[in-house]
Amino acid sequence: MVAAGAAPAPIDSVFRALADPTRRRVLERLSRSPASVSELAAPFDMALPSFVEHLGILERSGLVRSQKKGRVRTYQLAPRRLRLAEDWLARQRDLWERRLDQLDDYLMHLHGKQGKDAP
Repeated sequence: MVAAGAAPAPIDSVFRALADPTRRRVLERLSRSPASVSELAAPFDMALPSFVEHLGILERSGLVRSQKKGRVRTYQLAPRRLRLAEDWLARQRDLWERRLDQLDDYLMHLHGKQGKDAP
């Protein structure tokens, strides 16, 4: 949770950008090679201004970078920012694996006690 007036953490913008399936597909496409706006927009059935908004969100989150040469703007993946999400998810996975291991140990302990208490 972000305090009123405080700037959101960079990871918040990464997850916000990743929340949309269109933006995830754009990232998947850019993982192969850089591409122009028109190349990226081609598979999507939406108006170009709407698509460009998605690119803006991705760029503001730091997941992509763009470069303009003449009239062509080319986007490329900026993988370092993805590391924020990857690291956060890895910490959560480790936490829950530890908790589930503790639960398993506890349940095995209870099962063992029940076996000893049985007539």
